[in-house]
Amino acid sequence: MSGQRQLSERRELASRREFLQQSAAALALTGIPATRSVVEGAWTEATFGATQDAAFSAKQDERRKELWSLLGDLPTGHVPGPAKLVKTEKHDGYTLERLVLDLNGIEPVPAILLIPDKRQARAPGLLYIHWHAGMYDLGKEQLLKGVPAQPAYAPVCAEKGIVTLAIDSWCFGERKSEANGHTGEEDAFKEMLWKGRVLYGMMMFDEFRAFDYLAHRPEVDPQRLGAFGMSKEHGIYYYVPSLLKHFQTAEINELIVPRAHLSVNGRRDPLTPPPGVERIRDYLMPLYRKYGKEADCRIELYDCAHVELPEMRKLILEWMDRYLVKEG
Repeated sequence: MSGQRQLSERRELASRREFLQQSAAALALTGIPATRSVVEGAWTEATFGATQDAAFSAKQDERRKELWSLLGDLPTGHVPGPAKLVKTEKHDGYTLERLVLDLNGIEPVPAILLIPDKRQARAPGLLYIHWHAGMYDLGKEQLLKGVPAQPAYAPVCAEKGIVTLAIDSWCFGERKSEANGHTGEEDAFKEMLWKGRVLYGMMMFDEFRAFDYLAHRPEVDPQRLGAFGMSKEHGIYYYVPSLLKHFQTAEINELIVPRAHLSVNGRRDPLTPPPGVERIRDYLMPLYRKYGKEADCRIELYDCAHVELPEMRKLILEWMDRYLVKEG
């Protein structure tokens, strides 16, 4: 019995190590054209340029492992099954596939995949992450419907030829388990803690597995991938035990240096106080400058609250053109 338990523990450790390697590869893909060696999770001069810093990339690898270790008992041993196509819809300029993804082995994950009518043979891919805002019924449909603070991105992605995937996060959309979404979220958070899991960790796990699914779609160029979303608000899901003993927000942002990073924020947004945004910017910019990638990091503040202004969207679309639409 002891031998069987040890074997099980070794398998779980191997599964977790494999997931960490895959997540590092996924991070290496996000938002910037990459070489095949980056897809495999290795760093090359194509990533760092002539000033490749093996010590810094090794530090990032270790810190990623440390961050994942704080996110609870993740189902890394689960091997995702094939996606199930539920329905196909024709929209103006794109086809929408409604899918059910097997990402975690605990509950199915409803998803939508936007496939533009006009696109490159291997098109750029985008993972669209919906917000919180207490809108538990909305979930992934935010991509199609938008919200008052941010118009829909589906027409934009279709026009630019970007294959776009959005999933319902835990407790949202078709994964909402209680009539009162707030109660359902709190119940999920507490139950997961009892079982050694962390709600935020499970959310991120699903997004990474969804990102991997997107990268393997036949329509998608796996060397041109990005992730995009608007603030999810500070709900109970946001709290990760012991996180602040190990990381500040800027140090989490550091884990994708020198890949492209765009952040737009409102000076009157209580969720992102300007001093905090400026602290992150002042921490990251010297690192991007060190690796000759200063133009690849933009952290901007606008005179607004928690909304996306037209000038914000203009910058976002220019960023998409530069890092996703244009072939490297």
